[in-house]
Amino acid sequence: MGVFFSYVLLGLSLAAPIGPINAGQLDKGIKKGFWHAWIFGWGAMLADAVYLVLVYYGVINFLENSFIQTFLWLFGFFVLTYTGFESILSAGKIEVNARNAQESHFSSFASGFIMALSNPLSILFWLGIYGSILANTTTKYDFHHILLYSSGILLGLLIWDTTMAIISSSFRRFLSKPILVSISVISGISLIGIGVYFAIQAAKALFT
Repeated sequence: MGVFFSYVLLGLSLAAPIGPINAGQLDKGIKKGFWHAWIFGWGAMLADAVYLVLVYYGVINFLENSFIQTFLWLFGFFVLTYTGFESILSAGKIEVNARNAQESHFSSFASGFIMALSNPLSILFWLGIYGSILANTTTKYDFHHILLYSSGILLGLLIWDTTMAIISSSFRRFLSKPILVSISVISGISLIGIGVYFAIQAAKALFT
């Protein structure tokens, strides 16, 4: 159990750094409330699980192709910049005392899944982190233990996603509308900034 909880802590530490998923979940919580932010996190976690499976079975090796890398960087750029501009343009529509129910829970789930799946940093991240973990655990444990410890990582991600959903929805409840609008705009700008970084990486991969 001690080893399992160490992997839960690993999942927490992997999810904590500020990035597009945390910014997107913060924006969802402020605009839509807890459930939309939480389900958004579930979508992102499903994408992480997909990458775990791909790394485990070695399918992700084809991503070493420069054309595939360029496509992924560009796809991530379009997804993040679109989401960022949408966040900024809709910031003024935030209602402090009402829930905006126009967006379905499935739409929030799909947004989290697509954003995480289209993030090239997630691919490199899981390839480096989970790949090194597999290199270590496969020499010591059988398949069932690897499955157990991998679920520990996902549990850590789930705990962080739940925490972020609570924090972001609490912002909506306790902060004034101008502050909420400012946070939403900042989240959108951060998403656009990360998207621009992806575009730069795509250019480097294309011309080097």
